[in-house]
Parts: sequence; structure tokens; C-alpha cells
Amino acid sequence: MHPILPLAITMHATKGVFALLIGSGISRAAEIPTGWEIVLDLVRKTARLQGEQSDPFPAEWYEAKFGERPDYSTLLGKLAMTAPERSRLLRGYFEPTDEERERGVKQPTAAHRAIAELVKRGYVRVIVTTNFDRLLEYALEEAGVAPTVIATADAVEGAEPLAHLECAIIKVHGDYLDARIRNTADELAAFPDSLNRLLDRVFDEYGLIVCGWSAEWDGALRAALERCESRRYTTYWTVRNPKPPGDLAQRLISFRRAVVLPTSGADDFFQQLAEHVTSLENLARPHPLSAAIARETLKRYVAEDRHRVRLYDLVTTEATRVRDAVANESVLTYHVEPNRDEVTRRLRRYEAMTEVLLPLMATGCFWGTGEQRWIWQEALERVASVPNGSGYKIWLSLRRYPALLTLYAGGVAAVGRGCYDTLKTLLLDARVGEPSNPDLNPALLVVSTARVGEHGEVDRVLGRHLSGHILADTGLREVLREYLPQEERFQAAFDRFEYLLGLVHADILTQRKRNVWGPIGQFVDTAWVDAPRIAGEILTEATASGVDWPPLRAGLFEGDVVRFEAARIAYNAHIDRHRY
Repeated sequence: MHPILPLAITMHATKGVFALLIGSGISRAAEIPTGWEIVLDLVRKTARLQGEQSDPFPAEWYEAKFGERPDYSTLLGKLAMTAPERSRLLRGYFEPTDEERERGVKQPTAAHRAIAELVKRGYVRVIVTTNFDRLLEYALEEAGVAPTVIATADAVEGAEPLAHLECAIIKVHGDYLDARIRNTADELAAFPDSLNRLLDRVFDEYGLIVCGWSAEWDGALRAALERCESRRYTTYWTVRNPKPPGDLAQRLISFRRAVVLPTSGADDFFQQLAEHVTSLENLARPHPLSAAIARETLKRYVAEDRHRVRLYDLVTTEATRVRDAVANESVLTYHVEPNRDEVTRRLRRYEAMTEVLLPLMATGCFWGTGEQRWIWQEALERVASVPNGSGYKIWLSLRRYPALLTLYAGGVAAVGRGCYDTLKTLLLDARVGEPSNPDLNPALLVVSTARVGEHGEVDRVLGRHLSGHILADTGLREVLREYLPQEERFQAAFDRFEYLLGLVHADILTQRKRNVWGPIGQFVDTAWVDAPRIAGEILTEATASGVDWPPLRAGLFEGDVVRFEAARIAYNAHIDRHRY
């Protein structure tokens, strides 16, 4: 068993028990330099100012020039005599230039974001760090956590008890923007009494996860660990392969009887830990109402008005559960490089989230009454209400895939029953906002295969149309089998739903005087001509019935035949230009 698994299990079972001790290795992927790298850079600058060349061996040049090996603390103390001068000198090593910011350099890494996720979920509440940078604070802010930063003796004295804080970051060497940072050997040799007392409590009362800290430079921090003889909880010490820990680190590992965790780096370690803990959290949740029981329960509720409160609670509770499952996803998943396997994995995960909600929506939209339509509307609005986020657009767009499945389950069921009033409720009455736009829009403008699939990006990665995946590779067919048992009826209802959705989408954009288009469903293939089957059927029906055509009577196209015809012509033209 990989030792990270017992750590994940223990961390999940004992929320908030483990503290982190992190060093400069945590920021390697952000290109934040280590102390030794800063030393070598300062040596090179010293050589240039003296008109000499120190490369390719700057450390050897310095030793030959000054008769001593370059030392981080000593060299920094010689080049900048006061603490404010040292703070100024160090800023360039921690703050990104415009060019570095564009490349994502000196920004929070996957490790920082994974730690922030563990903090957000309550698994980590105390972080001890030797780092001056603020990448961890930035990652926590992205995750919606406001940490209490303790970087000076004054801050220690004024801090609330650790047990009362959502997250405490103890920066034992200070913050690079504070003139009181500790760099020199004298400054690193001893901590103020108040900081020592705080560290004594942390190392006595918490388990410890050590990552990215060499233990080489920090005499006072080593002393704090060695003062603590209690073993309430295990210490886990990550060691980057294939480099073994140094002598000082090995001494502490032996003293703490620490479990050594081989790892390829901080990013990999903390991502794995966060994912394992999240998986355990999901497994520990109560098993949701089964799809079959949910469907049969809803049938009873829709049949009698006396169950209207129970009906509402049943549907909205499940819709809220799905929404919360999406909202509680690990934020670090939005920064994973897109590929076909990952897209498929996420689609399956979202499909699993909706296993209960889809039968509820299909049953309700097939059998429900006019007085109940607002319940299906609210369910769709809830599932589509996703939080803000940062990362690859394809992952951010896919967060509405559960809402897209919800729309398809209810929409195809409504069309199969001929309930166009219900279809209109789902497409137009349901209103959905977007993180970048506070204005609410009809659901079909926000929840469609085009928008959820990031305008064809998911199609390109999958190698097929997203609606084709919904038709053939999700549980939607089984969800609707009871109501549309014949394959021909199901396929006809699916095609009609997608074509009507595209027409209504085109109609809305026509009325808004925007570039007119509509999501293209899987009914479009290389056989598309001017009048494919579904388009021909709908045109024939609308022509024969006029204003009495059921979709018009229900309020689609505002009941206007002329608007329907304009949308039909525009949408068909769009399909001709962009068919697959």
C-alpha cells in the first residue's frame, strides 16, 4: 500500500488534525527560487559588478575570490546591511514581471491550489512555512478562504487561538514585504519567545505533513521540532525521488519517527492527497435515493395535489444535491490539461451525479400538470447555477453538463407526450445567469450542447457530437424507455426536441438583432439537404395548422407564424453552413 493512502484515510477521519510544514520546494513549479538559487544569482551579480565572469561555476568563483564558500545568510547580510534593504533586494525574486505573469510564472501552483482545497474542506487549518512569498495566500483567496497570516512577533501576540481560526499561516521567516524578515544566520538561529510558544503548541497538538523543506538553513525551526517529544499524531515527511533527505532532515525524521513519503514533487503529492481525501468524502456521503424509487415516488406525488409540498421537496432537494456536487468539485480539476480520456471521465462523473434527477425530470415533465411546471423550471435553474471559477474554459463550461442532461430529460419527455407548454417552460421561462453576466437569460441560451461543449471543443476532443453522446452513451434512453418504449418514438422525440430548441434559439437571437444561430443536434449528418425528415415534418405540421399548431399555442415564437418561419429559414441556413 502506498503510504499516501493511510495518510489520506487518517486525514479524512480526523478533520483539522494535521498541520503542514512547507518550505521552498512547494513553489518550485512557480519558478520561485530557492535560497541556494538566490545565492548563485547574487554571486553572479557580484562578479559582474567587479567586471568578472563567475559562470559556469559561480560558487567556486566566489570561494576563490573571497576565501569562503557562499552562504545564503552571509552573502545576503553582506550585500544588504539592514532588514529593509534585504526586503527590497528580495522583491524581484518573488514578484512576477508582466512577461512572467503572462507565462503563469510566480503564480499559485497545483500544489498551492490543492492545499487551498484541503483548507476549504476543513482538513487543514494550520500551515507553518519558511517561505516569504504569498502564493499560498493567493490560492486560498481564489478558493474563497481568508487566512490569518502570522508573520511577526506582534501578530503572534494578537492572534486568536488556533482552534478558532479557519486557517492560520505561520510564516516563521516573515513576509517578503515586511522589513522584519529573517534571512541571516543570526536571525535564523533563534525565534522570539512568543513564536516559539506557538510552534511548541502546533508541533505538540497536531500531526505534521512536511513537504519541500530541507531543514538545512533553519536552526530555530529544527530546535522547535526537537523540543517536542510527544507523538500524539504521525509525522509524514515527503522526500523527492531520487534524492535522499540530508543529514539534518534525516535526524529529524528519526526523532519524529516520521513516515517517509517518496514523491515526484509537491504538485503531484498534494494533488494526489486532495483527490484521495475528496474521493473518501464522496464515498462517505449517504447513498442517494435510488432512481427507481425516486421515479415511483414522484408518480404518486404528481397524481394528487395533496402531495404538492412533498413533490416540491423531492425534486428540489435532488436538484440542490446535484448543484452542490458540482460546486464542491475540487477547484484544481479546472487546471488539468484537456484530453479525450479526461473529457470522457468528467462526462461519466457528471452523468453519475444526475442518476436520480433525470428520472424525476422525465417523469414530471411527462405526467405533470400545468400547476406543477414551475417545479421543473426551478430544478433546471438550480442545477444550472454554477459558481465562478478559473481554469480551462472547457472544464468551466462542462460544469453545466448536469443541467444540459436535466434539460434533455425533461424536454424529450415533454415532446414525447406533446406537452409543449412544459417545453416552453424549460426553454424560455427557466432563467439562468452566468458568472460573467448578472443578467438572467432563457435557459436554452446558456444550457445547450454548443455552450456546454465550449462551441465544439468537446466535440473535437471526443471525435463526435455531444448530443450524439447524450443519445447513445448516457442513461437517457433507459430513463425514457417506460414512456417511449419504441425506438422510433424515442428517436423522433429526441430529434424533434433538438430541432425545436435550435429554432427557438434562432428566434430569440433574431428578435435581439444578433448574429442568428442555433445549436446543431445529432439529427444533422451528411444526408442533410434542404428538407430533412424532422425539418420537413415540422414544416408540414406548422403549415397545416397555422396558429393552432401546438408549439405556437404553447407560446413558442410568441405564437407568431411569421416569427416561426423567419427562425426556420435562418436556422436551416445556419445548419447548411455548419453541418457536420
